[in-house]
Amino acid sequence: MNRVLIRVLPLLMFLLFHVSNSENEEVKQSLVRFMDQLAAENVKRDQSWGWNMTSDPCKDKWKGVSCDLRLQSVKKVVLDELNLTGVLDIGSICKASSLFVFSLVKNDVVGLISGEIGNCKRLTHLYLNGNKLSGHLPDSLTQLSSLKRFDISNNNFSGKVPDLSRISGLLTFLVQNNQLSGEIPKLDFSNLMQFNVSNNNFSGPLPDVKGRFSAESWSGNPQLCGESISKACPSTSPSSPSTPRSNDSSRKLFLIYSGYAVLGLIILLVVAFILVGERKPREDKTDVAGKGVYAYASSIYDESKITVHKSEYSASSDESRVTMSPLVVLRSPTALALRFEDLLRAPAELLGKGKHGSLYKVTLDNGATTLAVKRIKDWRVTSRDFKRRMQRLHRARHPNILPSVAYYSSNQEKLVVYEYQPNGSLSRLIQGPENVEAFEWGSRLNVAATLAEALAYMHEELREDGIAHGNLKSTNILFNNNMDPCITEYGLMVLDSKDPSSNNSQSNSFENNDSDPAQVFRSFKADIYGFGVILLELVTGKLVTNNGFELVQWVNSVVREEWTVEVFERGLILDGASEERLMILLQIALKCVNPNPYERPDINQVALVINALKDEEDKSSFYQ
Repeated sequence: MNRVLIRVLPLLMFLLFHVSNSENEEVKQSLVRFMDQLAAENVKRDQSWGWNMTSDPCKDKWKGVSCDLRLQSVKKVVLDELNLTGVLDIGSICKASSLFVFSLVKNDVVGLISGEIGNCKRLTHLYLNGNKLSGHLPDSLTQLSSLKRFDISNNNFSGKVPDLSRISGLLTFLVQNNQLSGEIPKLDFSNLMQFNVSNNNFSGPLPDVKGRFSAESWSGNPQLCGESISKACPSTSPSSPSTPRSNDSSRKLFLIYSGYAVLGLIILLVVAFILVGERKPREDKTDVAGKGVYAYASSIYDESKITVHKSEYSASSDESRVTMSPLVVLRSPTALALRFEDLLRAPAELLGKGKHGSLYKVTLDNGATTLAVKRIKDWRVTSRDFKRRMQRLHRARHPNILPSVAYYSSNQEKLVVYEYQPNGSLSRLIQGPENVEAFEWGSRLNVAATLAEALAYMHEELREDGIAHGNLKSTNILFNNNMDPCITEYGLMVLDSKDPSSNNSQSNSFENNDSDPAQVFRSFKADIYGFGVILLELVTGKLVTNNGFELVQWVNSVVREEWTVEVFERGLILDGASEERLMILLQIALKCVNPNPYERPDINQVALVINALKDEEDKSSFYQ
């Protein structure tokens, strides 16, 4: 697939819409007023400069102005190093309600940041460094909830900094070389990429910077204290005039908590009365972790009036009698002599439990053999259909699809056995646990290419059988001993409810699935959606939550605001990852998570493009 076509495809989609008028006359008049106050006589403004009522800010490309792709609204105003010496009029520039980026770096502008900055609701980047601005910072800065970059360094600002803790996405906080005072604001230092408050008049304790910034970031503030500065903070004791108020507050809190305690006691008594009145003998639930699959299977069979003891299975009545089928061991040296009784008796550790079943780590032969056992619940399928699918999956081999080594099926129980993979999941690697090497861009691209190729192979191999993965996600991508990614649990579900195009009311049974073309289509397209979510996790470094909707919606919202680079994990950019290739992979991911399954690409096409990206990455790395 042509790389240029991939890059321009989103632009072409936007350009299909009719181009309407730009900003209205009132906004344009405010922008002209802003420039008239900002540009002094020494700034030459010819016809190409724009910023007048006879031209349009978007269509006529005013100096430093960038608009959206439909040329309707002003998105960025960047007027860096233009020898501007006028007065900053925040109120006028914020009339452009769609403004995202405002930059006046290295001019000689005077004035202050007025409270009208709060009208720039969508502002993400504010760069005012290197000017002669002064005055106090307005409290309305706290209203800029979308702000990511804040740089007012090298000015003459004074006074306290407003509480910016509500701006959770702040990445840059640069206020050095001013006259700011008071305490350093509470910030999310685990998220900050740049932080500098040096050469001000800040006082009080230095916040916990999470060990991410050096002393140069706060030097030149002699009244700061704290452990990081090796200067103890003076202890403060409440003054006597505040004692009565403190006592009143304590008395009120005592009465409030006393009321809660009485209410809780009443509720507790009512619950106890109900439990005593309806008391019935109940069986203790067995704790699964550490006690093996046998303990859990026993509790399940007890619910069906089936007595499980060693290898003997008998029903307490003819109606509940169930014939147990033997464990089917597929061709695998690891589990060649494996028996169902061995699984039941072996020590097991509960690794995870979800809506589709539970996963156990089972240790056999005194630790010589370690297996992973997937117990599937609520699977309405006959043992015959289950056996047919497992055997078909066993024949469809790919080095990056983790094969099952055995399976077991009864009316009560479906178990699938895999070789245990000790190196964890893709989800764990993205999350970046301690003592794990950084997951750099080249490795991520390699994972994406490998998974796409493996999924393309399985889709091609099993399309006629109607067998898709059905639950593709980063927790189902495991790494083998060679740290190669392997897709696990393939074919154990039909339709993944995280796909917004899926009908969540449908059964997860695969019985007669190959006779329903519509469901086959949905299942395969659900895999494309799941793969797209994995790509988003790889480029953003964020794990999916709430069945994929939060991550997908967040990425789409950032892309719509046309500041796409903000979705990428900052570590990738800092390490020199190609923004061009990141952008292309992001566009592929967004096409895969399209709400309309008919508009999602085929996995073969996706694999070709990602492999081409990987080849380019390998070549560029080779010649560096």
